[in-house]
Amino acid sequence: MLDFSEAELSHLAIHQVGNKTNEEGIIISEQEVSINGQIASLLTSYFTRPFKTDEYYNFSHETDLDLNEVYIYVRNIFNDKTSLLSQSINLARHLYEQSIYPHIKSGELYIAYFENCYLNNEITEAIGLFKSEQKETFLKVYPEGKSFAINSEDGININKLDKGCLIFNENSERGYQVLLVDNTNKGEEARYWKELFLNVKPQKDDFYHTKNYLQMCRDFAAEAFPDADKIDQMSLIQESADFFKESEVFDKLQFHEKVLQEPEIIDAFEDYKESYVEQNNLSMVDEFDIDTEAVKKMKRVFKSVIKLDKNFHIYVHGNRNYIRKGFDEASKMSFYQLFFKEES
Repeated sequence: MLDFSEAELSHLAIHQVGNKTNEEGIIISEQEVSINGQIASLLTSYFTRPFKTDEYYNFSHETDLDLNEVYIYVRNIFNDKTSLLSQSINLARHLYEQSIYPHIKSGELYIAYFENCYLNNEITEAIGLFKSEQKETFLKVYPEGKSFAINSEDGININKLDKGCLIFNENSERGYQVLLVDNTNKGEEARYWKELFLNVKPQKDDFYHTKNYLQMCRDFAAEAFPDADKIDQMSLIQESADFFKESEVFDKLQFHEKVLQEPEIIDAFEDYKESYVEQNNLSMVDEFDIDTEAVKKMKRVFKSVIKLDKNFHIYVHGNRNYIRKGFDEASKMSFYQLFFKEES
């Protein structure tokens, strides 16, 4: 659980980082930004408000964690926060070297140091790395003589953080506790912030296992049985979701017994899991505590919907025995038959 209600923004450096492919260069600040109480409060809200997930990451490297540039620069700041400016310059240069996709926009890079943060009810420090890329036009209305005047200014919307990460001074030997936000780039171009610049991997905790297992269950229902009855697919998806919602601990054997049930389905699921883990480079265990936040997050993609041409959508939430599929010879069309006790 995160709590920034008492957080103090004590150090801040800002640099301009352009697109290397377009040879836009970087502009380096020679000193930290002077921040007062009101601005510090606004910036703290702007920087921290978007982080609402429990999906943590760790800094990583293929051979040695000490070869991860951001990890080293951040560790130096945690060891001596007066080094924030010099280390922020290293971070800006490193980000510029990774800004190689043509559509990556120039923007300001903020390096912030927060004190009095609470992570899981423990007080700690955090370093934030943020980049603003999108500029918006704002109207400024002000008195002028006996009337009013209007001007426009381009600026940053403090309710929209483009890119960011929060690094908490916890588990340094494992690559710290890291949270991510990227609201501007998708697909291949999103790699430059998460992978090329930060080089982080998902933290293999209960959130990680819960999210990945639920995702695999959904994909299994859709991919492993593409020709199966839609009702059977929806039923498997819904029963998987219900199992995670109603259980506190995931146990593979219980999942087999309560959800998959039939031996041939169990075997097909285990075969699918083996290839799924390899293809997606995942780690899966047979028992873990179910993370309720991960269940809530995955609920958005667990849509048990049967789409019928462009006329109807059937949302399947419960017992598959209350819906039946048939074929009408007269109209040469398929139909679904629904059974219910009352209408609301």
